[in-house]
Amino acid sequence: MGIRKFLLVVDDSPEFRAALSYACGRAKSTGGMVALLKALPPSEFEHWSGVRDEIEREQRAQAETLLTGLSAEVARRSGAPAEYLIQTGEIRDAIRTALSDDPHIKVLVLAAAAGSRGPGPLISSLARDGVNALGGNRAVPITIVPGDLTDEEIQALV
Repeated sequence: MGIRKFLLVVDDSPEFRAALSYACGRAKSTGGMVALLKALPPSEFEHWSGVRDEIEREQRAQAETLLTGLSAEVARRSGAPAEYLIQTGEIRDAIRTALSDDPHIKVLVLAAAAGSRGPGPLISSLARDGVNALGGNRAVPITIVPGDLTDEEIQALV
């Protein structure tokens, strides 16, 4: 059957911590693991390949450092080491690729923005276009965590 993975999109939003807490709690309570996905923006230096390559190397190195640090936190909180994925391109494409490549990913975990800012661009897009807008060869449930929940509130849910 394989291990159950919770796919978590890593970004710098304030609500990311709520999604991280929830994914770790669910992974721990179900014997699963967390897969961390970081999407790197596509390079815009088409004419200068050396500059483009250097920017991409720097972005990847920064993403690896970030994910390595988060992986240690995930291991501590969930009881299992995190898997991490780095993809270049738009976030929806990165999610689609991750879901297509790994049949063990069973849930996509996202956090909604708190307050009057709206739920966030990815959640708004999925709500407008539907989960099938991600494409790929299979659908997975999406868990949307309110971004303003505390760790204690989240742990009471998992």
